[in-house]
Amino acid sequence: MYIVLGLLIGIAIGFIAPFSIPAEYSRYVAVALLGAFDSVLGGLNAKLAGKFKLDILLSGFFGNAVLAVIITYIGQSLDIDLYLAAIVVFGTRLFQNFAEIRRQLLTSYRKTSKIEDIESDTIKP
Repeated sequence: MYIVLGLLIGIAIGFIAPFSIPAEYSRYVAVALLGAFDSVLGGLNAKLAGKFKLDILLSGFFGNAVLAVIITYIGQSLDIDLYLAAIVVFGTRLFQNFAEIRRQLLTSYRKTSKIEDIESDTIKP
């Protein structure tokens, strides 16, 4: 319940607050968000698989974001588009985590559906 309430409050503050990111930092923020979102989906995937550990989620969340920003900074200093590497890696992992989450949810739904079918078949007189 607290998670949903916190999410709703965060979304409301995001829409109400007049905050904009300067153009020179937009690339850094974009790769940091991508890295953080990858960790969130990885955490959800781990939760569904029964392997969730909060310390791993938090270290990945901040570690991925910081690493992506560092790679982007180094690339910008060398005038090389290294941020594309972070985008490709995190983007690929996002789709992989989403595919695993989808499979786990569908498998769980099918098991529940089969159990309901078996129960309804055995109850018939």
